[in-house]
Amino acid sequence: MKKEFYPSVDKGDLFKEGYISSRSGHSRGSTVDLTIISLQTTAKEEIDMGGMFDFFGKESWPTSSLPTADQRAHRMLLRQLMEKQGFVHYPQEWWHFTLKNEPYPDTYFDFPIQ
Repeated sequence: MKKEFYPSVDKGDLFKEGYISSRSGHSRGSTVDLTIISLQTTAKEEIDMGGMFDFFGKESWPTSSLPTADQRAHRMLLRQLMEKQGFVHYPQEWWHFTLKNEPYPDTYFDFPIQ
């Protein structure tokens, strides 16, 4: 999976560089990974954000200059929409947002979801 998800980062550095956390914020119930889907097409396609989910590299940073101007504008639109709803972005992933006022900031839930 290195070639697809982290070609420029040494596997041993994924934790140190902040791409992977020892405890996932998702399990606190206030963090989401998402994108924008176009409702203008029948296929309901994802809007081009200039990269895929879970790609660990500077290309995925919300402020990266590597994507095209349109892709950066799409990332900014997603960020503005999420911030308007009380979420904050993660500086290394354009798709990752956490509720600013988490109801359980110190709780990591561990139960099956059906």
